[in-house]
Amino acid sequence: MDGTLISGRTSLLCTLLLLGTQVCWASVTVTVSPKVEVILGQPIKLPCTYDTSEPTKMIVVEWLIEGQGVRTRISFRSSQESKVDEGTPYSDRITMGEDDSLSIKAVAVGDERAFVCQVNGGVVGAAEARTELKVFSAPEEPVAAGTLQLLSVTTPTPEEIGTCTAKNGHPQPRIIWYKDASPLPEVKDINEDMYMVPSVVKESSGLYTINNRLYIKVQKADKDSKFHCVVEYMMPSSAAQQKSSQPFSLNLHYAMEVMTFTTVNVGPIKEGDDVSMKCETDGNPQPEFDFLKAGNAIPDAKGPLVTLKKVTRDSADNYTCSFLDCDFSDCDEITRTLKLSVHYLDPVVIAPAGPQTAKKGDTVELQCKTKASTDYTLVWKKDSKELSQTGVLSLQSVSLEDAGVYSCVGAVPSVPGLMEEATVTLVVSGPPEIDVPTNGEVEKEGDMVTLTCSAQGHPSPQFTWTPSGKESVDMKGTTMVSTVTLKATAAVMKEGVVCKVSNEHGEDTKTFQVALKTTAGPNEADAGDRADKHQGGSSGVVIAVVICVLLLLIVVALLYFLQKKGKLPCGKKDKKEVAGGEVNNDIVVEMKSGEKGNEESELLNK
Repeated sequence: MDGTLISGRTSLLCTLLLLGTQVCWASVTVTVSPKVEVILGQPIKLPCTYDTSEPTKMIVVEWLIEGQGVRTRISFRSSQESKVDEGTPYSDRITMGEDDSLSIKAVAVGDERAFVCQVNGGVVGAAEARTELKVFSAPEEPVAAGTLQLLSVTTPTPEEIGTCTAKNGHPQPRIIWYKDASPLPEVKDINEDMYMVPSVVKESSGLYTINNRLYIKVQKADKDSKFHCVVEYMMPSSAAQQKSSQPFSLNLHYAMEVMTFTTVNVGPIKEGDDVSMKCETDGNPQPEFDFLKAGNAIPDAKGPLVTLKKVTRDSADNYTCSFLDCDFSDCDEITRTLKLSVHYLDPVVIAPAGPQTAKKGDTVELQCKTKASTDYTLVWKKDSKELSQTGVLSLQSVSLEDAGVYSCVGAVPSVPGLMEEATVTLVVSGPPEIDVPTNGEVEKEGDMVTLTCSAQGHPSPQFTWTPSGKESVDMKGTTMVSTVTLKATAAVMKEGVVCKVSNEHGEDTKTFQVALKTTAGPNEADAGDRADKHQGGSSGVVIAVVICVLLLLIVVALLYFLQKKGKLPCGKKDKKEVAGGEVNNDIVVEMKSGEKGNEESELLNK
């Protein structure tokens, strides 16, 4: 009895030990992404997978969140059901997929926390893994504002020169100050040269607004510097990104070292120009200036710039600019002087004054004069053609063509745009002269024809056409032009049309011929006919040769066909030669020369 009991107990103990060993060997492994990054407002999916050491149907997967040391389940799934827990911050924003992943709609800043995926496999065991969710939001473009105060370079301590603000960033961004293109070192401790004072505000949305004030001990060199700030922030799976503000400048107060008084105009100044004179110093702010001309105040001269409207030669003088320098204990008057030069050119005068009248063959001399502030030139021109560069124009033995308008142009080469011009008209009297006539053409006798007769002369000539027609007269420069339209009668085409011009000094006559329009001469037409005939003959010969060759080929083919069929008799001599020869299956045809010629002739005739 005792032995049996001991044996049973030993067997039970071994069974329990075996089961315990099996339970200890069973396990569950959970795999998640340790860190998941997402941009604010976008959806995100948190994956969760698991493995068990042995198959089991008793699996429960739960998602939990942690906060202030407390875990809260937000969703679970088992073989029987899948459910999102009520009363949590995620009750209406999450879903749990069949692959056990957790999906969150429109991620908020508050979602940046730890999410735990827990898997319970009953006797197989339980395990969990943690996912850290990181939320990112790019801040707005930073706004940098410089101080509006006038900063003095003599202040011994740093002054606030500007502030930079960047709103709505996550995680917390940082601000970097730039002077021109170089970043300034981040200094938060107050010192005698430069430092920054940063501040951070966490908005109710959970986003960060950062502010940074820059303090600098300004120097005169800072007057030309540009300051701006950059906000640096992080985004998912990328290096740090940046956004820049608009730059600003400083308004500095510093003493004058150099003073200048110059004209703003570029190049020489001439009468009629507007002249601007600028007085300035290298200090800031600019002082109040006083402007004088030869010791007398200039009316309405204010500010650093004074403008003289439409200056004349009388505007040329010494001008002064002055101000009181009171940066130190005693006030000193600082003065600068400017000598203004104004170039001028008097109107050109022609002697003798026009208009001038000369007879054909006379000699005409004209002279022009002027005065200028510096070296000048005088050029005589007619119809843009230069005739003289001395101011004197001499025309020897003038003709009717010499009549017209002459101009004398005065200019100062060293002063662009300074130019004067005068003109004179020369009239040459004499008998009229008709230009070379242009003959007329008509399609056929009886058509209307238009003829033009051009003549020069002074006094203006009178025109007479023989025979007459519909006439019109026009003046083109110094040339009179008469146009007549009349019928091209047989008499007109035979004798032509006469144009006669006359004035008190004489007359001139020219005859205009009227002919039929021609297209091609008779020689050209005959040559064309001959070429066509020659080409036609050549073509006919070529066609005849081609036809003959084709007929011969047909005859040879026909003979070969008849011989092949045995319908063409051969002579005995031919048969013997064929029988005793070495050529097999060849046909030898012999024809008498007379018969051959007759057959070919008959075929060709057919």
